[in-house]
Amino acid sequence: MTTPPHTPLSPSRPPSLSSPPRRRALSALLLLALSASSFAATVPTASGEAVARESSGTTTTVPPISWGPCPPAEPPYPDPSPRAQCATVRVPLDWSKPKGPKIGIFVARHRATDPARRIGVLMSNPGGPGAPGSDDALYADDPVSGYTPDMLRRFDMIGFDPRGIGRSRNAECDETIIESIPARPRDAAGFERLRTLNGRLADSCLERTGPLAAHMDGESVARDMDAIRAALGESRISFIGHSYGTFLGERYARLFPGRLRALALDSAMDPDRPDAERYLVDGSVTTDNTLKRLAAWCEKDAACALRGEDLVAVTDELFARADAGTLRDPGPDGPTGTAVDADQLSDFLTFALGKGGREETAKQLAALYTGRGEVRWIPTGTDITSRLVLCRDYDFRIRDHAQYRAILKRVAEAAPHVRYNSQALDTVLGCQGWTMPPEPRPARAKGPLPPVLVANATHDLATPLPGARRMARSFPKATLFTMDVVSHWLYRRGGTEQAMRVIDTYLTNPKG
Repeated sequence: MTTPPHTPLSPSRPPSLSSPPRRRALSALLLLALSASSFAATVPTASGEAVARESSGTTTTVPPISWGPCPPAEPPYPDPSPRAQCATVRVPLDWSKPKGPKIGIFVARHRATDPARRIGVLMSNPGGPGAPGSDDALYADDPVSGYTPDMLRRFDMIGFDPRGIGRSRNAECDETIIESIPARPRDAAGFERLRTLNGRLADSCLERTGPLAAHMDGESVARDMDAIRAALGESRISFIGHSYGTFLGERYARLFPGRLRALALDSAMDPDRPDAERYLVDGSVTTDNTLKRLAAWCEKDAACALRGEDLVAVTDELFARADAGTLRDPGPDGPTGTAVDADQLSDFLTFALGKGGREETAKQLAALYTGRGEVRWIPTGTDITSRLVLCRDYDFRIRDHAQYRAILKRVAEAAPHVRYNSQALDTVLGCQGWTMPPEPRPARAKGPLPPVLVANATHDLATPLPGARRMARSFPKATLFTMDVVSHWLYRRGGTEQAMRVIDTYLTNPKG
């Protein structure tokens, strides 16, 4: 996962395709008593409190959020916007036990700059999982990564750090265990060692973080989102989710359909809980197609370091040399003595094709091919927060090493020129042996949903287009907007700004 540029409190983690730059900050404190029951409506009282009416007819009083100033960021990071306000909302640790222990959810707000034209609140989540979503409000008016002035005029921007992340009690685990976990188990003994150490890592999270580590799933976060809505005194919210944030948006829509005014899902995850094989195939085929797209560019553009070569055939030869044990890390004067295996090559291709520029990726492939030059190798692995979340939301469990090898064989047949998507495989392997099992998918509550907007790149290696199509099909009425680009997280200025305009237009008027 990419470490955002303003993250003084975040632990180190391996790079990822899924998180663009975002910023974090600090919090103030507020207590909130809230029932876990589903609320049918939120009504303000004369005292200013919100009364949540349950289906049983009873009511629960929810104190409104008491906003306070946001402390300055640690140097050299920039301070939050002067318009930002901060608070902490208290929610049940375990939503099935609403009267049990409470935890704090750090929330930030950037108030609409034109109150007379204010539409409502726009809640957001930047994905990861593991990114502190409060940054979306703390830096909402940032000229590079913030919202447009028109959006800032129309909405109160609400961001929050999901439970167990950032200022919402950052989860802690014994990270020294990770160093011993096999990155790519090569035999049955290695696969069992991976499972055992993953289980030990999960247990260390429970020991160091406590029961919160077992309640960081998407359904729990979606219920936290509705607690924030109730504390704000809003009957409905608009929501924009990016990457894993789209999963949270889908969960919120499933649980609380009548409380959504608009739902925009940018770079969408597969909501249908794919098994390990489908998850790997979708990501790997997308990576393979992205290599072919690079090869087509290379045939026509003189800037390609392999102009005149069949880039797909070059990559196939690199894999053949890696399998034979003859591929070497390039150096300034020729090949070095360091061998490069096929797994390293798949790792390189996933991150270079997903994050690197075309010219730089071709240049590094040329270095591997000729033996002269430099390749920037990216460390693999899934950070612990991702495991705490994704291993509860998805069921990637694989029976044994034999099934694992069979799955990899079929994945390589589907994506023969890259073999597999490294990020997808890291995620799948990170869940093997995890001692906190996947949560069941919650039933869909009854209620009207607004039209939904799903946006995705055609070549998104982190959230492939097939998953976005399934996301769009999961709603009664949804539009899928695509851009023919290699990208992830379309809602940004620059090359995918068209998507930002489309999403803003929808959020301002979801019914068109």
